[in-house]
Amino acid sequence: MIATLPMYLRPETREATEAFWAGIRDRLRDAGIPAPDTLDHTIPPAEAWGRSDLVLSQICNLPWRIGFADRVTLVALPDLGLPGTRPGDYHSVLIARTDDRRETLAEFAGATIALNAADSQSGWGSPAAAAARAGIEFGRGLVTGAHAESARAVAENRADLAAIDAATWRMIRRWDPFAARLRVFARTPPTPALAYITAGRKDPAPYRAALEGALDALPGETRGLIGLAGLVAPDPDAYSALSVPPAPPE
Repeated sequence: MIATLPMYLRPETREATEAFWAGIRDRLRDAGIPAPDTLDHTIPPAEAWGRSDLVLSQICNLPWRIGFADRVTLVALPDLGLPGTRPGDYHSVLIARTDDRRETLAEFAGATIALNAADSQSGWGSPAAAAARAGIEFGRGLVTGAHAESARAVAENRADLAAIDAATWRMIRRWDPFAARLRVFARTPPTPALAYITAGRKDPAPYRAALEGALDALPGETRGLIGLAGLVAPDPDAYSALSVPPAPPE
């Protein structure tokens, strides 16, 4: 069996994430649900999502919609404490360099966008939808593998803009010096945030209770490090209006 909590994981948050998992694990076991001692930080996220012995993980809403909706159970959505965004949702910030004077997305027609992955809602799905609404197309997509690397690519002038999950942007501003060379020029409409999931079709209630209990038991400083203000029950209907984006330009 396996458990992963890959989203928002970075060196500064790893210890807090492990503490969160320890509380979840113990509460799952108290409920009669087997759970591994530690998180697996080595397995690729999509591989973990497809495992029949997955106890708990997090999944972005785009890969859930296009490949895993019938293979996993939605357990909970996070309240990330994002201003102007309701609990259970998130948004992306559109960033450019501080010396780039373009102010609207329409001005980035033909530009190079850095994205963490083509199946990322925050990194590609949301900006692709925003570009369609603005009536523009990007000239090139630079796939970086991580939001922080997308932001770094913009700071280093290897890309013109990027869409960064707002919770990740909060961490980048806190810990990455290159953030000083970046600015937010817009934000995307909110969509359902990264969901906690378990494999197969299960009753989500005991898993959600374990998450809630573990979160409530964390010290305030630890909760602040993982950026989690609370949890809400998922609403599958909230995903129905979201489109699948085209492949990013090469």
